[in-house]
Amino acid sequence: MAISETTTTATTTPARPVPLWAERVARLLPLLALPVCLWRLPIGFDHLMGADVAPMSWSRWANVSYVVTLSLLTEACALLCRGLVRPWGEVVPRRVPGLGGRRIPPYAVTVPATLLGLLFTALLVDWVLCTFHLAGFSDVPYTNGWWRLLAAVTSGLMALWGPLILALTYGYHRRRRGTGTGTSA
Repeated sequence: MAISETTTTATTTPARPVPLWAERVARLLPLLALPVCLWRLPIGFDHLMGADVAPMSWSRWANVSYVVTLSLLTEACALLCRGLVRPWGEVVPRRVPGLGGRRIPPYAVTVPATLLGLLFTALLVDWVLCTFHLAGFSDVPYTNGWWRLLAAVTSGLMALWGPLILALTYGYHRRRRGTGTGTSA
């Protein structure tokens, strides 16, 4: 009886407590993405948000579908990063048939999260180069400075994702290291 209680406890409790900074960062990620998601929506309806470019040449339904899908995927990705600080990122929830209660191997989380963090960090580098016109890079021309500033701020918030995801991944790795990578029954 004592063995099964130990096994149950081991599969439902997190490896180590989540630091307060990590919990706050995980809650912040969807909020950092929200301005960009809202910024994109008018673009789907051919309102260019001050950009001095030609409108998309797709049909209206394709524009709207693309922009809405991209925004939903962005927010889903931000919400999925919560798994780096929540118990369901360490142990499969019991309600999942066949896998419920099993530990998730740490590298099954840290490898994709690290790759995603590196991808978004590359976008941060691109944002810095384009926004500040460094090394010959430039961004979309805008009709005035206010549109350019608004675009830089909204996209700049999302550009912070990369380092924040990498920090969350590092925190996850530190909490999970040494806790075993096998699954328990």
